Amino acid sequence: MTNEFYQHFDFQRLQTEATEDDYRSVFQVDRDRIIHTPSFRKLQSKTQVFWSGEYDFYRTRLTHSLEVAQIGRSICHWLQKSSELLTDSFFIDPDLVEASCLSHDLGHPPFGHAGEKTLNDLMREHGGFEGNAQTLRLISQTIFSQSNRGMNPSRAFLDSILKYRTLWSELRNTSGAAPEHHYLYDFQTPFLDFVMDGNDFPPEFIPGEVRDGFKPIECQVMDWADDTAYSLNDLSDSARAGFLRVEKVEEWAKTQGLSIEGGTPLGDLLSAIRRERVEPFVGRKIGNYIKATRLVQDENMMSSHTNRYRYRLEVDPEMREECRIYKKLAYEVVFLSPELSQLEHQGAHVLSQLWSVLSARYIKQEPIYGHHFNLLPAREASQLLEAQTTTERARMICDFIASLSDGHANRLYQRLFVPGYGSIGDVV
Repeated sequence: MTNEFYQHFDFQRLQTEATEDDYRSVFQVDRDRIIHTPSFRKLQSKTQVFWSGEYDFYRTRLTHSLEVAQIGRSICHWLQKSSELLTDSFFIDPDLVEASCLSHDLGHPPFGHAGEKTLNDLMREHGGFEGNAQTLRLISQTIFSQSNRGMNPSRAFLDSILKYRTLWSELRNTSGAAPEHHYLYDFQTPFLDFVMDGNDFPPEFIPGEVRDGFKPIECQVMDWADDTAYSLNDLSDSARAGFLRVEKVEEWAKTQGLSIEGGTPLGDLLSAIRRERVEPFVGRKIGNYIKATRLVQDENMMSSHTNRYRYRLEVDPEMREECRIYKKLAYEVVFLSPELSQLEHQGAHVLSQLWSVLSARYIKQEPIYGHHFNLLPAREASQLLEAQTTTERARMICDFIASLSDGHANRLYQRLFVPGYGSIGDVV
């Protein structure tokens, strides 16, 4: 049965492709192209909260992305079942949402948010680094680097991953300093123009949160699925790792002036921790967060172009507040703990040292100890030699470092800086 929610406008790709009969839909092709890429596989060894490889049961970027995709599909099914605005022939495509969810962390570097902050600082003179902007770069430009055209995504899929729609330079010009996060690279304007069909943002869509809040329904679903997984599943890992103990949660609740009585977010969590039933607790909460969503109609500058902008996702305010509390709890009790901060410092050090030597060799093109060492694989090295500007070379080095898994980054660091480590036969 044809899904009338989507039209030719949504299916168009960045570049024209030879159209052959395919048993898959356009959005199934988008999803499949993501799954069968090295960038997606590398997420299995990229940190979510706890160091990848620390223990088998802790989540990585890959398992997190899979969980977000499952939640995203479930939200689609719930909305189709519960909303009078959707029908069996007019619905939000779960394959498109799944593709968006599977891709949402694709551009994140090794060592979690510490790695992202470090690369952004290192790239502050060259347009910055942002995980979502890097996801767009991969999908639109570099994921199949030999063709130098990315994966040629459909307009609807490309639009579904754009969590932010403000440029790096816009935030810098507004604040007077290089932004910390939540932006697109300046050179990505053509892709923003493509998804917006050339429509300029009106003056009231000021750069930052206001403009970034203008998203198609699939991106809104992905965002809430990500918040759901991030706020709940990270609690599960943190409890299992011993970071979320009863006394710590009680102490934090006191500092925040929050109740720990039964029926409150923290009271229910404490009960689950005491009974060692955190996993079932998280499972029930995920179901609640899915059912807390509903569709409302909207009218805006893009709603005449596509149904993807004719609807907004509304989430029950109590669920949003509960989600906010859980995220704040995880951040302040777990992420800011000395145990994790020390490891984040280690990851930041590794990336900084890699940047230092690769920057000297390939960006500044200076000899190291009197030598022009071949430190990068042949393909990356040849592309760097062809680059005309310092900024181009910096972006390529940033691409390379961001593409590394935690383990690959550590191994490369040790080969370059630790005497006696490594062998001529190692895979590099």
